[in-house]
Amino acid sequence: MFGIYLKRELSRRKKAALVIAMGLALGIALVITVNSVSAGMQQAQDKVLKSLYGLGTDMTVTKAQTAPSGNSSGRPKFNFDAKSNDSKKTQSSDRVMTQGGQSLKSSLVTEVAAQKGVASAVGALSLNVTKVDGSFTQGKAQSSTQQQGGGQGGPGGGTSTGQPQVQGGGASFDVNSYSVAGVDVTNQDLGPLATSKITTGKTFTASQTNAKVAVLSKSYAKENKKTVGKTVTISGTKYTIIGIATPDSSDSTTDVYLPLKQAQTLGDSKNKVTTIYVKATDSQQIDTVKKTIQKNISGTTVTTSADLADTVSGSLSTASNLATSVGKWLSIAVLVAAFLVAALLTSSAVSRRVREFGTLKALGWPSRKVTRQVVGESIVNGLLGGALGIALGLGAAYAVTAISPKLTAELGSTGGMGGGGGMGGGPGGGGPGQQAASAAKNTMEIALSAPVSLTTIALAAGLAIAGGLIAGAMGGWRASRMRPADALRSVS
Repeated sequence: MFGIYLKRELSRRKKAALVIAMGLALGIALVITVNSVSAGMQQAQDKVLKSLYGLGTDMTVTKAQTAPSGNSSGRPKFNFDAKSNDSKKTQSSDRVMTQGGQSLKSSLVTEVAAQKGVASAVGALSLNVTKVDGSFTQGKAQSSTQQQGGGQGGPGGGTSTGQPQVQGGGASFDVNSYSVAGVDVTNQDLGPLATSKITTGKTFTASQTNAKVAVLSKSYAKENKKTVGKTVTISGTKYTIIGIATPDSSDSTTDVYLPLKQAQTLGDSKNKVTTIYVKATDSQQIDTVKKTIQKNISGTTVTTSADLADTVSGSLSTASNLATSVGKWLSIAVLVAAFLVAALLTSSAVSRRVREFGTLKALGWPSRKVTRQVVGESIVNGLLGGALGIALGLGAAYAVTAISPKLTAELGSTGGMGGGGGMGGGPGGGGPGQQAASAAKNTMEIALSAPVSLTTIALAAGLAIAGGLIAGAMGGWRASRMRPADALRSVS
């Protein structure tokens, strides 16, 4: 009886049912669209952060750089012999400097790893190499001859030799700056190399802790025409290239990867690191682990992915803020409005069915049965609205993914981030020219997608049922208050 009556009443009131369903559908579709776009924003932001941290890294530990003491400026100095008579002689000099903050003792890595909530920790050393090479050309002294006296053929005429002047000569030098990262070869799942994958050759082995081998980034290898098997010379030491690394999501800010001990020797930083990469035992306890490290290891700066997310600017950040704040509040407002409209329309429909419900009560239907009938009709309307809303939401999400609008992400400085991230004083943060190049590298372009998860669809279905229940509850309450006498009054 219930099902037959339900089907008949919905068929009789198709337009009203469709209006209620469409109202709910629009609200649910907007919720799905906003949630899927927000998920796409989160994925895009994760790509940006992954390019800095690498998969599995939850935070980094660094120490802020101190101001230069005394007369030291901290800038690289190069001394060349300009007195050589051989004008064709090429002179070259490499200056290796640590980057990414003040150096930390390697023993601190073990101390961090021992903290509660830390699954593993590895150290890395960030270096910046500035290479200057070129040659001097010696100038030649030449004397000029001047005419003196009363002009041509005049008395007292003659010539005199002027002061010798140096002509020609000069210097031509090329300056090249690139970044080097010392990698803990025993745990490459954390650290600078975790942001890339080896596409040519191979990565380091656990036995190459102090081997003279190197892995180059794809862009650096291409620019300098380096391939696997060749060598790269840094500060007079030759390193055999064993692999080429391609970044997972963006251009890497590290050009050359070396075993940590080799990098420490190169940078005159024995048993020192500039960044400690940390993985927490539970991703939900990252903030707690951060506070534990800061409390037990003083003087260090702990940077989490959430801290880095605050430094992301550009259109990605703007769109993310809009989706998070305006979009969610707008979807909630539309959804509430849809629920209210559905409830009011259902209540209005009940008012127009006074004769029907009054007659049913006069025939012996109890109030609960009338209420059940109204709620049942409303839930069906809600489910219909949910199905339409899910279809509209999936269509909108698919359209966003198909269009794939481009968003830019600019990575600001956190002050404490170093390592392979290229943040602040990280690799490549040398002179003004290099800082400009680093700034260019820190701007990424991300294609936006709008993935729809099963959780979002389940949420939509739940909202549809909730909307039907709310509308049914209001309409059922109205119907339960009717009396059989109301039906008699409505008879003309």
